[in-house]
Amino acid sequence: MPTAAQIDAIKRTVPVLQQHGEALTRHFYARMFEHNPEVRRYFNPAHQRSGGQQRALAGAILAYARHIEDPSALAGVIEVIAQKHASLTIQPEHYPIVGENLLASIQEVLGDAATDDILDAWAAAYGELAQVFIDREQAIYAGQRERQGWAGFKSFTVERRQVESDNIVSLTLVPTDGGTPPAHLPGQYVSVRLQDADGNTAMRNYSLSNAPGAAAYRISVKREVGNRDVPGGDVSNRIHDRLAQGDRIELSPPCGAFTLDLSASADKKLVFIAGGVGITPLISMAHAALKASASRQVIFIQAARHGGVRAFTSELETLAQDHPNFALYTCFSEPRQTDRNGDHQVKDGELEANDLERWVGGWDATYYFCGPLPMMQRIDKMLDTNGVAADDRRYECFGPLQPLAA
Repeated sequence: MPTAAQIDAIKRTVPVLQQHGEALTRHFYARMFEHNPEVRRYFNPAHQRSGGQQRALAGAILAYARHIEDPSALAGVIEVIAQKHASLTIQPEHYPIVGENLLASIQEVLGDAATDDILDAWAAAYGELAQVFIDREQAIYAGQRERQGWAGFKSFTVERRQVESDNIVSLTLVPTDGGTPPAHLPGQYVSVRLQDADGNTAMRNYSLSNAPGAAAYRISVKREVGNRDVPGGDVSNRIHDRLAQGDRIELSPPCGAFTLDLSASADKKLVFIAGGVGITPLISMAHAALKASASRQVIFIQAARHGGVRAFTSELETLAQDHPNFALYTCFSEPRQTDRNGDHQVKDGELEANDLERWVGGWDATYYFCGPLPMMQRIDKMLDTNGVAADDRRYECFGPLQPLAA
């Protein structure tokens, strides 16, 4: 635990972090990848190019400095990060690498402002925080071995490919050594590890989109085509273009803190709001919710640009036909003529507050939402404005963790 003097020194750095935090984290990542290239494989290069990873780390460091006297206030964020680390099989020996480069970056970026007492304080604080993560991640690995039968990466075989939309393909995956994979919690993800022809390793997280307890895992991957400024996704394009039935890939056990909670308020409506490929954890949750109760009302709202990129159309419509307590609505932001069929459950345009209030029948419900960050920020603000408590607004960011509220 940092001393009182060290805590005071860290608190004095808050204004500096507010002003220079992103410059610090950009320097940190560049320095770490130069001095310790062996850790580069744990990071998605697209998030580095977009700056999302640097902004997320800057925000996390600032939050830790602000809450240095009571780190328990960050328990939820720590759990999200620990789950992500566990999915990538981060080990205790990685933490000294991060610590060494972070402290060096503080000194190199802040210059004379990085006094000895500030560096000593951040060294103590980092050591404490690193131990929190190490302990939690080791507990996750132990739980994986006990409940799921493996930790680390395991070989799976592609049993089936299924085109879900113009830009999403599903892979049904079974353990190469036989058997049925253990049931995941609805909303969890796995990490996929692939090697290219040169032996370079890449890891990416993908939500499990199948019903929990199915005979196989299913991941559903959006092709990231890129643009003039951002290259296309290396792993997503390899999955779309090269992985075929019978091929093998490696998976880590299911991880993630964004999971469906069916333990409380069993009569409260459940509302799932999916944007684009953000549907993947939510469709797994919908299957689980409908299996758990034939009476609890489940409202599923899917947002897509148009029908061509709307995934799981048949699967969702089958759920609506088979379950009287399931209502399905769709919003097309750029509808094609063939998408306009006059159905009152299909809307041209973005989801708005009056749509949500009408389809849900008020605002009293528990909301799970996932999709592009601007969409989630808009949904969260809409729900907050209409009195939905924070505990009933649950979401997941694909990629670096980002706050929804400014």
